[in-house]
Amino acid sequence: MTAIRLGKLPDRTPVKLTIAVSPELHRALERYAGLYQEAYGEAEAVAELIPAMLAAFLDSDRQFARHRKADR
Repeated sequence: MTAIRLGKLPDRTPVKLTIAVSPELHRALERYAGLYQEAYGEAEAVAELIPAMLAAFLDSDRQFARHRKADR
């Protein structure tokens, strides 16, 4: 097999999750989606924003990053 610079891509199969949130959190998410639309001029559904929000949260958590690095 020929070695190439790009490694094998990770599994990108989406995993669907269903969650229940409090009415207060739902209102906050809707407000955030409104601010997103103001900032970028494009409306995005809350369900489309949540994965990016969760990824950004996990990426910003230094303790979690150290834990993930140690697991490699």
